[in-house]
Amino acid sequence: MHMTFTVAVAGASGYAGGETLRLLAGHPELTVGAVTAHSNAGTLLGAHHPHLRSLAHRELLPTAVEHLLGHDVVVLALPHGASGAIAAQLPDDVLVVDLGADHRLVDPAAWAEFYGSEHAGTWTYGLPELLRVSTVDSQVEYTKQRELLASTRRIAVPGCNVTAVTLGLQPGVAAGLLSTDDLVTVLAVGYSGAGKSLKNHLLASEALGSAQPYAVGGTHRHIPEIVQNLQVAGAGDVTVSFTPVLVPMSRGILATATARLAPGAEEPTLDQLRSAWSEAYEGEPFVELLPEGQWPTTAMTVGSNTALVQVAYDRRAGRVVTVTAIDNLVKGTAGGALQSINTALGLPQTLGLTTEGVAP
Repeated sequence: MHMTFTVAVAGASGYAGGETLRLLAGHPELTVGAVTAHSNAGTLLGAHHPHLRSLAHRELLPTAVEHLLGHDVVVLALPHGASGAIAAQLPDDVLVVDLGADHRLVDPAAWAEFYGSEHAGTWTYGLPELLRVSTVDSQVEYTKQRELLASTRRIAVPGCNVTAVTLGLQPGVAAGLLSTDDLVTVLAVGYSGAGKSLKNHLLASEALGSAQPYAVGGTHRHIPEIVQNLQVAGAGDVTVSFTPVLVPMSRGILATATARLAPGAEEPTLDQLRSAWSEAYEGEPFVELLPEGQWPTTAMTVGSNTALVQVAYDRRAGRVVTVTAIDNLVKGTAGGALQSINTALGLPQTLGLTTEGVAP
């Protein structure tokens, strides 16, 4: 029997909410219900997302629980710290998806350290391709996060930077090739990753022609989430240097991550390295190891739910190098959310999503 599901989007006037609505508008089994906002309540959606022509006439309602009730799915595209109180008032049988950070971390102490408030609790993590490594009766077993997503009604969508770094490094971690006590990551990030808030350093006059590092020196809030994911993938202690840099593009993340070989690991051939990454993502519709010699670019992923990955070994430095490109608003946020929603609702995970980018 053909069935459609209704979806409410809270925080619809922001970038993440708008991208979620763009994908929902083209989904054959999901229908957009209430769209809400805080300070922009009472205005038309088209005033904030004029590219969403089919939804431009919709009025933004106040973000209150009364407007979110009665839907099959509620997407919370709200500032950090705002989702917990609303989610607690929604019925248990409603699929609630948090695009913010409130429910990603398992460790309340890590949340308090990086966010400075009370932890709202941990939900099922919304990265279907996350490798889960466990030991049962002395045998190492590999599963993927999508198995947990199939039976949940609460989903915490990963941070966009976290998605890129995790997908780049986790195959080498799970295969026992990489040491995780000296990880170095540098990311080029598009300005939409900084949100819509009006700040001087986000003005075009400041941003165009300039690259700006931010949250330098171990202060970025995505660090404990990266550590958490790599430990799920089989790592012990994880130490990661994480440096994001805003670059003058609207969308995209290009994440370069390097790691030393695990103690006792023999120097790998390129074929051996590629085999580990290829096996990890075999059959994955949205994560692709590029052909040898081809390196990811952000332009290759714009508008798509694709993560493109490449791997190499720098023998002089003794480090494995991975480069991963994603669209931060699609695979990094709304697309990853929709992929998880599809899985939780029993729909094909690819429904309403594309691997085709937009160029030029």
